Amino acid sequence: MDQKQNQSQLEMPTTYDPKAAEQKWYPYWKEGGFFEAGKRPDAEPYTIVIPPPNVTGMLHIGHALDFTLQDILIRVKRMQGYDALWLPGSDHAGIATQTKVEQKLREEGVTRYDLGREKFLEKVWEWKDLYANTIRDQWSKIGLSLDYSRERFTLDEGLSEAVREVFVKLYDKGLIYRGKRIINWDPAARTALSDIEVEYKEVNGHLYHLQYPLKDGSGFITVATTRPETMLGDTAVAVHPKDERYKDMIGKTLVLPIVGREIPVIADEYVEKDFGSGAVKITPSHDPNDFEMGQRHNLPQITVMDESGTMNEFAGKYQGLDRSECRKQIVNDMKESGVLLRVEDHVHQVGHSERTGAVVEPYLSTQWFVNMQPLAQAAVEAQKSGKGVNFVPDRFERTYLHWMENVRDWCISRQLWWGHRIPAWYSESTGEVVVAMNEEEARAKLGKDDLRQDEDVLDTWFSSALWPFSTMGWPDLDSEDFKRYYPTNVLVTGYDIIPFWVSRMIFQGLEFTDQMPFKDSLIHGLVRDSEGRKMSKSLGNGIDPLEVIEQYGADAMRYMISTGSTPGQDLRFRWERVEQARNFANKIWNASRFALMNLEGFTAADIDISGELGTADRWILHRLNETSRDITRLIDAYEFGETGRLLYNFIWDDLCDWYIEFAKLSLYGEDQAAKKKTQSVLAYVLDRTMRLIHPFMPFISEEIWQHLPHEGETVMLASWLTYDPAFENTEAVTEMNLLMDVIRAVRNIRAEVNVPMSKKVELQLKPVSGQIASIIDRNADYIRRFCNTSEYQSSLELTAPDKAMTAVVTGVDMYLPLSGLIDIAQEITRLEKEIQHLNSEVERVEKKLNNPGFVSKAPEKVIEEERAKLVDYSDKRSKVIARIEELRG
Repeated sequence: MDQKQNQSQLEMPTTYDPKAAEQKWYPYWKEGGFFEAGKRPDAEPYTIVIPPPNVTGMLHIGHALDFTLQDILIRVKRMQGYDALWLPGSDHAGIATQTKVEQKLREEGVTRYDLGREKFLEKVWEWKDLYANTIRDQWSKIGLSLDYSRERFTLDEGLSEAVREVFVKLYDKGLIYRGKRIINWDPAARTALSDIEVEYKEVNGHLYHLQYPLKDGSGFITVATTRPETMLGDTAVAVHPKDERYKDMIGKTLVLPIVGREIPVIADEYVEKDFGSGAVKITPSHDPNDFEMGQRHNLPQITVMDESGTMNEFAGKYQGLDRSECRKQIVNDMKESGVLLRVEDHVHQVGHSERTGAVVEPYLSTQWFVNMQPLAQAAVEAQKSGKGVNFVPDRFERTYLHWMENVRDWCISRQLWWGHRIPAWYSESTGEVVVAMNEEEARAKLGKDDLRQDEDVLDTWFSSALWPFSTMGWPDLDSEDFKRYYPTNVLVTGYDIIPFWVSRMIFQGLEFTDQMPFKDSLIHGLVRDSEGRKMSKSLGNGIDPLEVIEQYGADAMRYMISTGSTPGQDLRFRWERVEQARNFANKIWNASRFALMNLEGFTAADIDISGELGTADRWILHRLNETSRDITRLIDAYEFGETGRLLYNFIWDDLCDWYIEFAKLSLYGEDQAAKKKTQSVLAYVLDRTMRLIHPFMPFISEEIWQHLPHEGETVMLASWLTYDPAFENTEAVTEMNLLMDVIRAVRNIRAEVNVPMSKKVELQLKPVSGQIASIIDRNADYIRRFCNTSEYQSSLELTAPDKAMTAVVTGVDMYLPLSGLIDIAQEITRLEKEIQHLNSEVERVEKKLNNPGFVSKAPEKVIEEERAKLVDYSDKRSKVIARIEELRG
C-alpha cells in the first residue's frame, strides 16, 4: 500500500461512526445558516410549516416519522434551487401542559389555586422553556433542517394577536356565540375537552332495564340505560312515531320513579324502534343526542351533578354523593321499589380523559362555541369545485368531507389558566358582555369601567388552526413572509387528526385568507409495534427515537421509518429493519472508502466524463440518470417507500456490487488513460449518489461528500440531479445485462456443484450472433476476471462438450466442462449419500402420515407441515437421482 492510500485511510476511518458525524455536521449546517430561507430572493418559494409538537415532554417515534418526511421534502426542494422554508415551532397544548405542571406542583404539596393565576402561569412558562429546549435538542439529533430564525410558539405575541383577531371577527359575524350545550367534561380537571382528548376504553359494565309507570295506571314503558344515576335528570321518554306498540301512549304522562316528577311520552324519528324496547329515556343535560332531541321538543334541562361529578341539589336525597356511589345506591333503591326489571352484563366503550384518566361526563355547560355550518359549507363547496386541498392518498378526502358535512358546533372554551384567554369582558354591574381585542377597546365599546375578563381560555386547536398563516405574520397583510411563503405547499400529518386539525386549518384559512392554507396534505399512518399494536404507555411498547439513534444512528432510523410504508398506511417498527438500514449505511461507507483510496490527489477539476468510456462506465451513468429521474418523480408523488427501494437497489446492487467491482480492472491496470476515465466516472457517480441519498441520510452523505472531490460548502446546497438525455445509453445497458447474466450464471453453477469462487474453471461461450460475439469479445477481460477462468473460449462455431454444466442466457449458450469443474466419481459418491439421507427422511414422514393415531390427534397445521416436508424431500430426491444419471452419462 502506498503512502497516498495510507493517508486516505487516515482521513476516512475504517468504520462509519454515526455519533461523530452527527455531532460534527449539525452545528456546521445550523451555524452556517444553510437552513435559513430568504437567501434566494429570485427563486420560487417552497414552504412547509411543522405540525407543532406539544411542549409536554419528549418526542415519540410518530413525531420522528412525521418530521423526517418533511425534512426529506425540504432538503430535496432546497437542492432543486427553491427558496425553501421549513418553519419550526411548538404548541402550548393547554390541558396537556397544565395537567403536567399541576401534577408537579401536587408533588410539592401546592395547587394552582394556592399560587394564583399569575404565579401559576410563571411556573408553566418555566416548564415551556425547559421542554422547548428539549424538543430543539431532539430536532437536532434527528437532523432536521429547520429555519430556527423563524421559530414560533402558539402563545407568541404575534400569534396571540392573530387569535384575538379571528375570535373578534367571527364573533362580529355571528359565528361565535356563548350558550349552553352538551360538551365533553373532565370532572377531575374541571374543564371542557376536545374530542381528541377523549380516549374510549372498553369497560365491563351493566345494562339496567327500568320500568317507568304511566300516570293513569294503564301500564309501564321499559327503558334501558348504562347510567341509572342520570335518570334523575330525565325529562321525557321517546318512542318512534310509527311504532305500533306505543301509538296510544304518545302524549301521555309518565311518573319518573324515585323522583316522582311527571314527564311526557314524546315521538321522535331519532329513536330506533327495532332496537331494545323501542323506548329511550331523554336526559337533555347529560347526553348530546338527548340534548338535540330536547331542543326539538322544548324539553326542560335538568343538570343533576356539579362540575366535580358530585350529585347536586336536583339529585334529591342523593345530593353530595359521587356519581359512581350514587349509581350503587339508586340501583338498590330501584330494586326495592320494583322499578328495576333486570340487569344484564354489558361491554361498552366509555370515554376517559386523556390527561387525568377520569371518566368523561357529557355535561350541559355554558361555553363559547363556533357556529360551524357556514364555515364548513364554504370549505366543502371549495373542495367539491376542485379548488380545495389535494389529499395524498386521495381516499382521505372522504374522511375530511365526512367530518365537514356532519360537523357540530365547536366548543372552543376551556376552564384552564394556560392558553389564550378569551377576549370577552363582562360588566360587573350589568352583566353585559363585549368582545374586543383588548380591555381598552372593550371599555370603549361598552362605555363602562367595571369590566371583568372571561376566566376561560381557548381550545388549543383554535390557535393551531391558524398555524399556517399566523406564523407568517398575519394579520399584518404586508408581512414579507406572509406575502412570500403563504399559502404553504404541503402539510404532512397523521390520519388521526384530519378532523381536529387539518379540517380546521382549511376552513380558517379559507375564511381569513381566501386561500387554502396548503396545496397538498400528505397523510401518513401511525407507527405501530412489530405486532401491529398501537404504541401506548399501558402496553409499554413505545419507541424512543433517541434510543434508536443512540444505538444505530440518525440516518438508519430516518431511512427505516421514511421508506417503510406507503402513504396513508401504518408502519410496523421492527428493530431488525433499523439494523438493515444501518447495514445499508455501512455498505455506502465501505464502497465510498474504497473509491476514495483510488482517488488520491483527484480534484473536482480533474473529473472528465466526456470522450470514450467503457461499457460499465456508460452503464452506471445511464443507471444514475434513470434512477435520479424516477426518484424525483416518486418524491414528487410522496412515494417514499418506493423511492427507498430504488435507492437501495441502485446503490447496493448497481454501484457497489457491479460497477465498483468492474472499476477495479481499470483502477488496478496499467492503462493510465483508462484509469483516469474510471476515476472520473467513479468520483462523478459517488458525488451524485450522495446528493440522492442526502435527504434520507443527511449525516453520512455529508461526511462522504466532504471527502470526495467537490465544489461548494455542503452537499445540502449541491444541486439536485436532473434528467439528462445525453446519458441515455441502451447499448451499454444491453451489453452490461449480458455480462451480468453470464457472470451470475457461472456463479449459480459454482454454487450448484459446490465449487468455490477461488477455484478457476473452464468456460466456453457460444454467442448466437455476431453482434453478441462482438460484445463478448470487447468485454472478455471482465468475463475472465469475474468468472475466474482457467481456460476461456468464445466462438460462434463452438461445439458443445460431452459432459458439461450448461446454462442459457439471452444470446449465449454457456458450457462449463465437468472435467475441469469437479471430480465426477467423488461427486457421484457424495450424491449417493445424499439419496440415502433423503430416502430415510421420506420413509420417516410417510410412516408418520400413515399412522392413524398421529393423523387423528395432531393439529391440522402440524399435519400440513409434514405433508409439505414429504413433497420437499421427494422433490429433492428426484433432482439428485436425475443429477447422478446426468453425471454417469
